[in-house]
Amino acid sequence: MGGKTPATFAEGLLSGIGHPVIGPDHLAFLLAIGIVAGVGGLNLALPALFVIASAIGVMLHVNGINFPGAEIIVACSVLLAGFLIARGRALSVWRWAALFAVAGLFHGYAFGESIYGAERSPLHAYLLGLILIQSALAIGTALFVRWRSVGVSEMASRLAGAAIIGVGLTALIGQLVPGA
Repeated sequence: MGGKTPATFAEGLLSGIGHPVIGPDHLAFLLAIGIVAGVGGLNLALPALFVIASAIGVMLHVNGINFPGAEIIVACSVLLAGFLIARGRALSVWRWAALFAVAGLFHGYAFGESIYGAERSPLHAYLLGLILIQSALAIGTALFVRWRSVGVSEMASRLAGAAIIGVGLTALIGQLVPGA
């Protein structure tokens, strides 16, 4: 959108679809959710929990509720998810659910920055696009991982976790070091 707030339904929809894909930290977290659900054989409601929490986070931002340091928390959530995947030990569903819910609020809050001040139609379209793309990426990744996991070593998911750590660390440095 070139830095401008979406003004039409189409602009809002495209912005919602594009935002999580062009933000490497957000994309890495969505892929992490899919890897966790796919490798662990977890219920696909976990990715939905993140998507719902992120929509709530957008609405909190749009309604003027302030989450200081949201981008730092987003970067830390990516780092944490990558670490948990790379270590190769299972967590309980409840711990994953808590991480996805809290991270969803902060990722959504960060997404809300690009739609803050928009009229109702572009805002609703943005949320629709955001929900669709996040659901497709997280659930699609989970289903792909389940399908491909037959005959694939545990090392593959651990390496994916390491790559996610790299994205999270890069995002965190970008937030903490001016001009990095």
